[in-house]
Amino acid sequence: MRQPGRKQKPFTEINTAPFTDIILVLMAIFMVTTPLVMQSNIQVNLPSSSTGEPMRDARQISIMVTSEGMVYLDNKLVSKKNLKAEVSRIHKSNPNLEVILYSDKMARFRDIVGLLDILNELKIGNLNIATRTE
Repeated sequence: MRQPGRKQKPFTEINTAPFTDIILVLMAIFMVTTPLVMQSNIQVNLPSSSTGEPMRDARQISIMVTSEGMVYLDNKLVSKKNLKAEVSRIHKSNPNLEVILYSDKMARFRDIVGLLDILNELKIGNLNIATRTE
């Protein structure tokens, strides 16, 4: 309640707590949705299989080959030379590494054979080829 004869001071401070709350909520939303958006950017049309099984939870990497012959390692575009170096580095730190090969059904066979040669040269034993189940 105002006392008679006293002037009220103007409010000159800004309360930043609601702004901080909004920023934290937006940051959480972006942190959750970014991996989903990044994964869906690379379009690979997988071949079909009637005997496909879901992967078990283990340390794994994914290699994608598009119909244009572009190679992605864990959703990052790489050259075949860099792919070999990166997979070798990861394999040294984890000998039980599983590799999942996502190949577009229209990819050239020589691109797939080249990747299989690289993985064989690195002595990777756990290789799975991803398919769509019918």
